[in-house]
Amino acid sequence: MIGKRLKLARASAGFSLRDLADKTGNAVSAQAIGKYERNEDMPGSRILMALATALQVSEAHLLSDEELELEGVDFRKKTSAREEATIEARTLQLLERYLALEDLLNLRSADWEQPRSAPYPVQDLRDAEDAARSVREDWGLGHDPVPKLAELLEERGIKVLSMDLEDIDGLAAKVKRKGRDAARVVVVCSGAWSERKRFTLAHELGHMVMGPVSGVDEELAAHRFAGAFLMPADVVRAEVGAQRSSISVGELVALKRRFGVSVQAIAFRCRDLGIIDKKAFSALFKVFAQRGWRKHPFAEPACIAPDYEEPKRFERLCYRALAEGVIGESRAAEMLNISLRELDRRLEEEV
Repeated sequence: MIGKRLKLARASAGFSLRDLADKTGNAVSAQAIGKYERNEDMPGSRILMALATALQVSEAHLLSDEELELEGVDFRKKTSAREEATIEARTLQLLERYLALEDLLNLRSADWEQPRSAPYPVQDLRDAEDAARSVREDWGLGHDPVPKLAELLEERGIKVLSMDLEDIDGLAAKVKRKGRDAARVVVVCSGAWSERKRFTLAHELGHMVMGPVSGVDEELAAHRFAGAFLMPADVVRAEVGAQRSSISVGELVALKRRFGVSVQAIAFRCRDLGIIDKKAFSALFKVFAQRGWRKHPFAEPACIAPDYEEPKRFERLCYRALAEGVIGESRAAEMLNISLRELDRRLEEEV
């Protein structure tokens, strides 16, 4: 039945029933759309075409019987219930394309490479340090900084999606699908600076692999995990020292180039490891505020290129499927949500 997919597509577009009716040129009423969504009625071919056009999806998409469902959704920062519903719906639509493409190419990467000992029990924030160290060991990452975290997570079977988000930095969730194993997905804000994306990706990975006991602040634990995963304690101490009375901004900028995180995240890490005390930490943040970095962290020096942590695997799979004749140009453009002209331009660039 069309109901669930129609409602999902409408939520993804951020439309109310009235909005959608207007977008069809009033070819159908809001009341009739409500009946379709409740599976009390079925639209005819003309109305189905009008709905698909208004929602910018195919008729086949609305009629598909593929069922995906998000569970265990974790938003990094909370927003309105309506905004969360819209983001969840958009996530499911993007992920459906991703999983369909993997199926067409006979890939099994929906199964993520969960670290052997996960979920790691976390009874206090220090356990988050151990969890981050264990993930690095299980994945054979050593102690060096991770160059491209989005690529690493996708190599491990986690779907990383990028979309335009206003009030949140990202989310993580399991995706249940009928008759198949659950997939893992992380969504990052496409407009965020790369240092923020890296921290968000590590933060959401923390949520996936840790099992905080009751009473432990899950967000603080995920923050601690992210810091430890991106900046291993032994490496930070080797670079900075075990204890310092102060750290210069210039030194922090040099560390930023090494670890790929903001100077503010490095300052937090040094405080968490006891390298600097609260007084030195407060002094640094006064400087950050004076320079405008607290409100505008992207104004920090030595920022990474904006597209550095943009996930690229789905796009590469689209080009591969097109080259192998698995999908045509129209389908590839639809999956990438671009025009045929833009697809041709990108293909010329690839050549």
